[in-house]
Amino acid sequence: MPEPLPPGSTIGILGGGQLGRMLSVAASRLGLKTQIYNDTPDAPAFDVAAASTVGAYEDASLLSDFAKRVDVVTCEFENVPAKALHVAGEIAPVFPPAKAFSVAQDRLAEKDFVSGLRIPVAPYAAVDNLGDLNKALARVGTPALLKTRRFGYDGKGQVAIHTQCEAETALEKIGAAPSLLEGIVPFQRELSVIAVRGQDGETRFYDVVENVHQGGILATSRVPASISDSVVFEARKIAGTIAEALNYVGVLCVEMFQREGEEPGLIVNEFAPRVHNSGHWTIDACRVSQFENHVRAICGWPLGDVSRHSNAVMTNLIGDDVEAWPALAAEPGLGLHLYGKAEARPGRKMGHVTRLTPKTSD
Repeated sequence: MPEPLPPGSTIGILGGGQLGRMLSVAASRLGLKTQIYNDTPDAPAFDVAAASTVGAYEDASLLSDFAKRVDVVTCEFENVPAKALHVAGEIAPVFPPAKAFSVAQDRLAEKDFVSGLRIPVAPYAAVDNLGDLNKALARVGTPALLKTRRFGYDGKGQVAIHTQCEAETALEKIGAAPSLLEGIVPFQRELSVIAVRGQDGETRFYDVVENVHQGGILATSRVPASISDSVVFEARKIAGTIAEALNYVGVLCVEMFQREGEEPGLIVNEFAPRVHNSGHWTIDACRVSQFENHVRAICGWPLGDVSRHSNAVMTNLIGDDVEAWPALAAEPGLGLHLYGKAEARPGRKMGHVTRLTPKTSD
C-alpha cells in the first residue's frame, strides 16, 4: 500500500476465533473497523466486529465480495486455504504474504525453509508410508515424533515413537497421512520470540518468552525468560532472519528449544505467521500489544513501542478452568481475558489470565 490506511478504514480478518476477537479490539482503539470471515456462525470474533460473513473458505464468490468491502486482509490462523488467500489478494492487499502461510502449513516445507536459512532444527525426514518411516527411524533414531505434515496444532496430529516396533501403530494413529519424523532433542527450556515487521522492513522484537506446555497445549508464558543476553541476541537474530526471508509484514512468532548444556544452543521448532498465544501477555504488560502492532504493520502505520513495563506470567484457561472466573475477577493485579466461547470442552482455550509483578531486567 502506498499510503497508511487512515482511521475509519476496515480490516478483513479470515478466521473468527479468539485471535480475531483480540485483533478487532486492538483495531478499535486506533479508530479502525474489522470485518470477520469465518466458516461457522459461532465465532467469538463476531461479537466485537463491525460486520461478519459466514461461508466456506473455498467459496470464491463470497470471499471476493468480502474482500471488496475491506481495505486490507489478514488471517488469525495459519491453515487458511491457499485459494482463499489468492482470491482475496486479487482485490485487496493481504498481509502477511501468502508465502508465509504456504510454508507454515506444511511441516516438511517449514523445516526445509528454516534449515535452508542455516538455522538449526531437530533432525527430520519425510514419511509417506511404512517403508519411509522405517528408514527415517534408522536415520533419525528414537525417541522421535511422527507428525502429520498439515493441520497439526496444540499437540494434535502427532504421536511419539520410542522403539522401531511402534512404527506401524504410530502410522495408523495419524491415519497414514503424509508425515514428518522429527527427532526429540533434549532441551532445558522452551522459548518463543514475538517479532513485528512493518511494510518498510522495520522489525521490532518483544522480550523473549519462556513457555511451558502441558499435553501439547501451551499452559504458561513468562517474561522475562531465564536466559542470558547472548541467548536473547541469537533468538532475535533467528526470528529476524526468518521474517526477512519471507518478506514478512505483521506479527510473527518463532518457537524454539534451548538444548541442554549449550549456550545459546537454540533450535527452531516452528513458526506461526500470526499473532500468537505466547504473546498474549503483551496486552497487559506492554505499552503496545502484539495485536495492536499487527494492526499497525498491516495498515502501514509506524510500529508501536514493544517494551514492557512489568514482568508477566500468562496462564491459559483450558476447558473447565474458566469456571473459576469469579475468583479470578476478584484477584488484585490480575488481567482476565475471556473469549466468549459458549461451551467449555477439554483442551479448548476459553481465556487467559496475566499476572503482573514489578519489572526486573532478567
